[in-house]
Amino acid sequence: MDVSIARFNLAKRITENSYPGRGIVVGRDAAGDWIQVYWIMGRSENSRNRIFSEEETILRTEAADPSKVEDPSLIIYNAMRVSGKSFIVGNGLQVDALCEGLEKGVSFYDTLQNWEYEPDSPNFTPRISACIDVKSDSGLIWVSILKKDVFSDGGSERQYFTYDFVEPGFGYALTTYECDGDPLPSFSGSPYVVPVPFSEMADVADFYWRNLDEKNKISIAVRSIDSKQNQCKNYIINRYS
Repeated sequence: MDVSIARFNLAKRITENSYPGRGIVVGRDAAGDWIQVYWIMGRSENSRNRIFSEEETILRTEAADPSKVEDPSLIIYNAMRVSGKSFIVGNGLQVDALCEGLEKGVSFYDTLQNWEYEPDSPNFTPRISACIDVKSDSGLIWVSILKKDVFSDGGSERQYFTYDFVEPGFGYALTTYECDGDPLPSFSGSPYVVPVPFSEMADVADFYWRNLDEKNKISIAVRSIDSKQNQCKNYIINRYS
């Protein structure tokens, strides 16, 4: 993989983009370990009033100041969960559904067939999700985006991507929006390759944190996955406390 392409993607689609929205990166760090990155951004006071917290294998969003919460339905959720050897990350309540589905033997694909975009008119924010399955040594990555159908009101466009292999030091990125706007334009195209040039979680978190817009970034979390021990650990940066 040409690292210059990954760096170009990072620069054009994240660093120089004031509002890519919530974002996911799934891949391998510089040492070859599986890694997940998830960040949240916000423009309104309600969406900026958030932090990440963790409890065992669950990473969740919480209100930084509960007294200022206007509508928790789309901003408070579990963002990372684990089901067996499947490590799930996403931007909403579909994360719980994916975890419960996998535990019942329902696939990533089939679970999300029952979900659609977020009901936050006029933006109709896409639901973005990813899963790293480490049942085999080579691993498997699932990525999905559920968007509003361009042809009908209420219809959904569901896109799925699978990746059999990722080189150490790279990941696939997916965000909710293309850029800032009113309404916000949904992400288009397929997940793109970005660099993951470090092996320590703190360095990876700092790297992406520095590349997010200073005004709109809220929180970021990095999850490192030990596929042999089937364990994970997180590193969190919160703008607000």
